[in-house]
Amino acid sequence: MKTIRKSSKLAHVLYDIRGPIMERAKQMEEEGQKLIKLNIGNLAAFGFDAPEEVQQDMIRNLPNSAGYSDSKGIFAARKAIMHYTQTQGVQGVTLDDVYLGNGASDLIAMATNALLDDGDELLLPAPDYPLWTAVATLSGGKPVHYLCDENQGWIPDLADIRAKITPRTKGIVIINPNNPTGVVYPDAVLQDIVTLAREHNLVILADEVYDKVLYDDVKHTAMASLSTDVLTLTFNSLSKSYRACGYRAGWMTVSGDKRAARDYIDGLDMLANMKLCANVPGQWAIQTALGGYQSINDLVREGGRLRRQRDLAYELITAIPGVTCVKPQAALYMFPRLDPDVYPIKDDRQFFLEMLEATRVMLVQGTGFNWASPDHFRMVFLPHEPDLREAIGRVAGFLKAYREGVS
Repeated sequence: MKTIRKSSKLAHVLYDIRGPIMERAKQMEEEGQKLIKLNIGNLAAFGFDAPEEVQQDMIRNLPNSAGYSDSKGIFAARKAIMHYTQTQGVQGVTLDDVYLGNGASDLIAMATNALLDDGDELLLPAPDYPLWTAVATLSGGKPVHYLCDENQGWIPDLADIRAKITPRTKGIVIINPNNPTGVVYPDAVLQDIVTLAREHNLVILADEVYDKVLYDDVKHTAMASLSTDVLTLTFNSLSKSYRACGYRAGWMTVSGDKRAARDYIDGLDMLANMKLCANVPGQWAIQTALGGYQSINDLVREGGRLRRQRDLAYELITAIPGVTCVKPQAALYMFPRLDPDVYPIKDDRQFFLEMLEATRVMLVQGTGFNWASPDHFRMVFLPHEPDLREAIGRVAGFLKAYREGVS
């Protein structure tokens, strides 16, 4: 029998957030083992519920959700998103500039497919959210990673970005607030990136899914608010700020000078038409979410559950010898560093697979986020405090045994 093989387009595509370690975890659960999962930002699994008014609005509109919507989305949701961009200081977004998708991930793939020809380059942060690298590859493009400097608080290295721009560079991806590091970029850095994009005629693709998950009174600036001329695509969703990952309700807005991008926008429209529409029940939740009480603020303020768990996780993980971490200002993650002199790891995927089997705690290795060296990992701080203490305690025990084994 002839072997049926996967497409060669997948040869260099990785998504280790749900990769081999996840497969082993499923096997362990099937064997009856109970795991603590610090690998993925799935809020509902840790008791973070979507706002009740959002749930109710979606339920009430189920009778109106059986048919296809407009390919860009229902009017009420798109209008609410348009108004939201205005509150952020973004100019020139009309209803026609708003696209709804099955989560931001759906729209990231659509925008990248419409932008890249074979061999075109897309600038991406290192570390990154690995979906971006994967879709750039699947689009036939070449992902080119620019350095975010840990010694400078994970801020993008402007000189490195500039050095990596070539005639084939079509766009630059900015993940702010950042996943996996939890950093929020200063306005001055964002302005410098806008200037680079203007100078080299690059499209800015701004992933701002965590724009409301902010700690310590940190302020987030929408990338699209910093120019009226640079074409900027902004991605957001209900998944994180409204704890509604499974609703698959995301959106993309197009702003800046759209006249020279008419052909590209035609491509976006074509791809939106081809998928018919996004999940309609989830679309009905958007207007209520954006216009209603912002309960995320209760979770991230001092004393709020997410703030407490961030502080606890940071305190516990940095107390482990040889482990350092830039304290996250936003999002649901931290990206600790394992000192290579203390932890001389060669294969970090294998290392964290062994940690899973020994501790029943699931983490994601740093190379899964396109960080070149095997010396980091991403962890979420979503479990309740007793579970966080237990999980990080097990990790500390595993790392202590490793240190003793190599000394």
